[in-house]
Amino acid sequence: MSFLESLFSLRGKTAIVTGASRGLGRAAAIALAGAGANMALVGRDEAALAEVQQAIQSHGTHGSDRPHGIVADVTDPGKMMETITSAVERWGSVDILVNNAGIIRRAPAADYSAHDWNEVIDTDLNAVFQWSQAVGKIMIEQGNGKIINIASLLSFQGGLNVAAYAAAKGGVAQLTKALSNEWAKYGVNVNAIAPGYMLTNATAALRANSERSAQIFSRIPAGRWGEPEDLAGAIIYLASAASDYVNGHVLVVDGGWLAN
Repeated sequence: MSFLESLFSLRGKTAIVTGASRGLGRAAAIALAGAGANMALVGRDEAALAEVQQAIQSHGTHGSDRPHGIVADVTDPGKMMETITSAVERWGSVDILVNNAGIIRRAPAADYSAHDWNEVIDTDLNAVFQWSQAVGKIMIEQGNGKIINIASLLSFQGGLNVAAYAAAKGGVAQLTKALSNEWAKYGVNVNAIAPGYMLTNATAALRANSERSAQIFSRIPAGRWGEPEDLAGAIIYLASAASDYVNGHVLVVDGGWLAN
């Protein structure tokens, strides 16, 4: 194996990806498996998870074991521990955690329901801490690990009609830095990726609004909406030895949106 290959290779590593059944999580799982990682895929849709497992196998996994799909809600502590324990028992460690699972609820702030607020915060922020804490203990003990949180452009901006989501994603960015400050000395890298406007279910409502969609598109210097696969390189970089001295960083992958 060449120096470059060893820098980005994930052979023998075990990764957990939450929200892996579609969109950004699906793309992250396929990318990590392609670099050689053993994959534990977490999602709520059993059929969709099975499709991702099949996609990983059909793409060729370069040394990774057969992916393991786990049907679970990330806000369920019991399922969280079952997932982590299963990965450790199967592969001996957890080396990579991608906290991707998330939801969005749209409504004017004056009308935002307590139920929607709590559901978004529980899924998009509380679960990120809980999974990071549980996996982080394992990584600290083994002396290495990579935690990659999925932040957002709304980690930097307020957005419209998505108060809970903006609050949660702002929290994810700060949580990333806080955990990095504590865990970098143990060899655990905690970083985040902030995707731009991507072609996923989460942006379907924006794309259905012709006026809003045109406003967004006109501001993207790259001249297109992002594809989930556009995160593959950033995911592999932050999961591999190539990023061993990168700590507490929020890597923006947005086609130039924030620079415009």
